[in-house]
Amino acid sequence: MFVVMGATGHVGSAVAESLMSQGQTVTIVTRDAAHARDLQARGARVAVADIEDVDALRAAFRRGRRAFLINPPADVRGDTDAIELHTVSNILAALADSGLEKVVAQSTAGAMPGKGIGDSSVLWELEQGLSRQPVPAAINRAGFYMSNWDNQLEKIRKSGEVQTMYPRDFALPMVAPSDAGMLAAERLLSSLEDVSIRYVEGPARYTSADVAEAFAVALNRPVEVSVTDPSRFRDAYRELGFSAAAAEAYSRMAEETLRSDFDFEDQAVRGSTTLRSYIRKRVERAKSATGAANVSAAEVRTQTRQANRHTNR
Repeated sequence: MFVVMGATGHVGSAVAESLMSQGQTVTIVTRDAAHARDLQARGARVAVADIEDVDALRAAFRRGRRAFLINPPADVRGDTDAIELHTVSNILAALADSGLEKVVAQSTAGAMPGKGIGDSSVLWELEQGLSRQPVPAAINRAGFYMSNWDNQLEKIRKSGEVQTMYPRDFALPMVAPSDAGMLAAERLLSSLEDVSIRYVEGPARYTSADVAEAFAVALNRPVEVSVTDPSRFRDAYRELGFSAAAAEAYSRMAEETLRSDFDFEDQAVRGSTTLRSYIRKRVERAKSATGAANVSAAEVRTQTRQANRHTNR
């Protein structure tokens, strides 16, 4: 029996689907059972537990032998680092006396010690906390999720411009959430000794220029790259509705990314989904949803936001 956090999001759902496709019994943890109807209809069991309820989360973990852990993203209108450090603490507390024999935790390629660096420092704290508790823990440090470009689709379709914090030729390790989930599922099924830190990315590294080209091909229109100057990072995030604390944390994370050389390329485990393939399928799904439902543009945008609520950064 496997327990999967975040199964109503991109990576967690891929973990659950990969395990179920191999005949495994899966319990998904969600705060609202209604969000899990599709997976439940396909055979998943459901444990209702809010991340704020440590006892309920521990009870959910007790329903399996191994668990996939993912820290939920905080609302960017609040102090994201403070909230996410709190939920990390809750996850670690729930592992105590859970009876689990192994966990696989989703982290980030940019994990580093420090304070106030967004996911980079928050997920470093998750890794450190897992190393201090008795349940064997495998760590998957994922590259930049390709799904992070999803919420720009409508803007790119209209303006022909992709907005980015990274120079057009700055190469990033990226990975499709489906590949990240499949690779996490593999580690859930592997031996108890498989508990190292592992880097996860796609078949190649990609630049902002590659992103623009992929959208241009999928949309059949020219797409340019618009790079935000680092001096405007904080203002740019604030204009998107981020709190001052969240804008600071995300800006520092972007700044650290720009300073990184991501020198783990030779060590990475690679998924098979290319950036161009991911974006083409994303555009096709959006077109299909619009045509099949015959809904208004406003409704399509609402559906897209809901589908991307759980996108990891």
